[in-house]
Amino acid sequence: MIRLGTLYVMKSMSMISILFGVLLTVVGLCGFFGTGATHPTALIPCALGAALILCGLIGRNDALHHRAMQAAILVALLGFGGTVTSFAYFGQVVRYGTANNGAAPLAKMTTGFLCAIFLMRCLQAFLEAGRASKKSQEDI
Repeated sequence: MIRLGTLYVMKSMSMISILFGVLLTVVGLCGFFGTGATHPTALIPCALGAALILCGLIGRNDALHHRAMQAAILVALLGFGGTVTSFAYFGQVVRYGTANNGAAPLAKMTTGFLCAIFLMRCLQAFLEAGRASKKSQEDI
């Protein structure tokens, strides 16, 4: 059912998008309940996760895959860009085991970290797909 090459990379990226969406949703829920369920902004990772899950589900359709993965990259870029300032707390977390505000900086750092890893995996997948496409054209 799944051919090797470009199509295999496409299907795996859809699943990876769904996986990272679930992880971001878990981070959002942990951050929300970790802050006493009083700050609705702690649910922002849930919104990012839901968007990635949606992109992954849409990306399972071969005709829409490319656009869905581009949208997933945009979501991850927004997620990373919005959380990059939280890495200023990294030294404090390593030194003391937590930050001043408790779970919020940890959730924000985790969101940024997950978005950065997803972006790196997307870049790797696009490079793999390009190589597979180039190799298949050379074989013809």
